[in-house]
Amino acid sequence: MRFLLIIVCLLVAAPSMAHQLKSSVTTVLFNKRTHNVELMHRFYLHDTEHAVGTLFKGKIDIISNKADQQRFAKYVESHVALQTLSGEPLPLNFVGAQVDGKFFWVYQEAPIPENIEGIKMSNGALRDLWPSQVNMVNVEGKGKIKTLNFAQDDTWLEARFEQN
Repeated sequence: MRFLLIIVCLLVAAPSMAHQLKSSVTTVLFNKRTHNVELMHRFYLHDTEHAVGTLFKGKIDIISNKADQQRFAKYVESHVALQTLSGEPLPLNFVGAQVDGKFFWVYQEAPIPENIEGIKMSNGALRDLWPSQVNMVNVEGKGKIKTLNFAQDDTWLEARFEQN
């Protein structure tokens, strides 16, 4: 009977542990049509709500308050940077932010530099709050998709493009 009770307790507790991994996914798209590098950061809304509760004082409503959404977007902007392989910064412009289902999105862009051979990127969003946070970045539109995984002590990672 005791064994059965332990099994039932574990089964009841399992759903509460389902979203313990802190992670985000960013797409860095080299868009040939717009001639921009477009960044699309996707965070779990649940993580975003916890983060704004820690980052900002007072009552925060990330779901319906546009000002709170802007505050979180500015936080993300301050933790993401792009450079050319030679270290020249690519200044990112804020495009927008939105709640979409169970996700919170932040959008940025920059003009694509001439003859770019790769990028260096820093993505520390939420990693100052949760050391276990993993930020995965997919770099698309310049040959094969490259994936960067920011975890532990990673600050700058790079993606090199194949020569045409």
